[in-house]
Order: sequence, then C-alpha cells, then structure tokens
Amino acid sequence: MQVIVSRNEVEQLSADIRKIVDGQARDLRDNLEGRLSILKNDIHILARRLNNQAVNLQQDKAALADTLADISHQLKTPLTAMMVMVDLLEDAPPPKQAEFIANIKQGLMQTNWLVNSLLKMAKLESGTVQFNPADICVQKLADLALVPLKIVLDIKNQTVEVHGGINILCDSNWTAEALTNIIKNASEHSPEGSVIHISAGENPICKFISVTDCGEGVSLSRMKSLFRRFDGNGAGIGLPLAKAIMHGQCGDIDVDGGGNGRGATFTLKFFT
Repeated sequence: MQVIVSRNEVEQLSADIRKIVDGQARDLRDNLEGRLSILKNDIHILARRLNNQAVNLQQDKAALADTLADISHQLKTPLTAMMVMVDLLEDAPPPKQAEFIANIKQGLMQTNWLVNSLLKMAKLESGTVQFNPADICVQKLADLALVPLKIVLDIKNQTVEVHGGINILCDSNWTAEALTNIIKNASEHSPEGSVIHISAGENPICKFISVTDCGEGVSLSRMKSLFRRFDGNGAGIGLPLAKAIMHGQCGDIDVDGGGNGRGATFTLKFFT
C-alpha cells in the first residue's frame, strides 16, 4: 500500500527541523502510523540526544573554566609570595635571608607537588592509566609512599608507624601515590613531633590500609567536601587524586572524622 505524504506535511516538518537547529524546543512525535510518523519520531530522538550533548558540553566548559580558575589561584598564591621574598632577599639581614630561602624552597615544593598531582589527575580522568595489580606487602607500600614526604615529615619532626604485615593486591606505584597524599594530609593536620599511625588488616569484604592523624578530627560539614578539588577550605587536589586512584582499582576511601581527642582516620579499601 502506497502512503501519500502531502506537501504541507513535508513543509511543516522541514520548518520544525529548522527551528530545532536554531535551538527551539519542538516535539515532533505523533501517534499516527506510516513512514512519516516514524521519521518524525526518529528526528525527535536525534534532536533530544543532540540537545543533551549540547547541555553536557556547556556544563563541561563551565567546569573546565572553574577548574582553570582554581588552578590559577592555587599557583598564583605561592608564586606571588616567592616573588615578594626574592625582591626582599638581597637587602635582608642574614637571619631573614635564611628564613626567606627556606620559605621559597617550601613554596617551590608545594607548587611542584600541585603541578604533578594535576598531571596525574588528568591522566586518570582521560582513562589512559593502565593499572598493573600485583601482591605487595603493606610495609613496602608504606616505604614507597613515604619517600616523597621525607622533607615534609622532617620539617615537623613527625614519625610514621606501620602496623600490620599483610599483602595487598594493587598497582604499587599508583597506590603508593594515593597513600602518599593521605599521609601528607595527615601530616598537615597533625602537630609537630606527633606520630602518624598506619594500620593494615582484612575482613570478609576487603583488605584495608588506615591512616590516622593526631589532629582535632573532621566535622561532618567538612567531610562532605573532603574529596572535592579546591573546595575553598584549604584542601587542594591530594585527596581527590587519592580517591580517583582507588576508584580506578575498584576500591574506595572511607573517613572516620574522629574528634573529641581523636584524630581523623582515612581508610583505603581494596575489595576482594
């Protein structure tokens, strides 16, 4: 049976398509039978998908703009401080010069840490990271994680104690990176001369590595934004990077906020 499509129907459909192209919302669907109705429904589905893609693209652009602004702020703060100290360095007395040099070294170290973390986060988010899991002892994993933190811990005269000698199936390099960021966070929130505790264990659900600091704990309101990049409360990218690494290995990170004399505990979970 031949289906006749009138010229008016074709012109109306063409006009509706042009309106969709111009960004106007049009519902082309109908409940009639025939090839024209099928075509209308297919065009409507295509238009919805294109619209959703456009919305997602706009949201991605806005998120990228916010991220770039955050990165600019995070880099600008230490760089500005270092530039000021460099200008004052020449005319400063020797004790002040030593202080300025120490502060500049600290600023350079923080800036280098931030840039490296951003590059690693970009690799994770692009899906180009290939995880290579293998059994590794928690003590060896902790040793790897502590290498980049030697200066940080020495400055605050802090020590790290490791308890538990189990093996973990994970990518040792990336997991050490996650653990480094968790320990660094613990160091930042612990007083000078304190001890940071790392404990490892297992239960029927997972194996885990816990890092407990000696700080004042984390409030419930603060916990909601712990893993948000540049959350405006002094947190940067270390914790979000650690969580992304764990998620990339089908793991997770839990937080016990502590308080009332107890420090916060961050637990890396490796599901079996």
